[in-house]
Amino acid sequence: MAQGSDRSNRALIVQAAGVLDQFKYEVAYELGIDTSKIQSGYWGDLPSRDCGAVGGHMVRRMIAAAEQALIDQAAAGVRAGFAQALQGTPMQLNRQAGVQPATAAQPTSTPTGF
Repeated sequence: MAQGSDRSNRALIVQAAGVLDQFKYEVAYELGIDTSKIQSGYWGDLPSRDCGAVGGHMVRRMIAAAEQALIDQAAAGVRAGFAQALQGTPMQLNRQAGVQPATAAQPTSTPTGF
């Protein structure tokens, strides 16, 4: 084994290792790669082009999932902000915005005789 290779390619979250391995096989299947050459998790008998394609597609899909999670998180924040704003009464919303309530117009007396 090469020097330092025992420290790389470890899952940061140990519980994710099995899911990532399953994900790798799913991507290989979707790409039409012959996985019968894989013996006990050893991918060394596959061409590097195939292994690179699997890794590249995995990264693409994980980035897409992370981007979607960020979009969902931002949208949830916007929805929560709107919901909070809509729960207030118009008077409360005006006060928060610094708008003074309009004073009621006093009826003016009209001179009699007109």
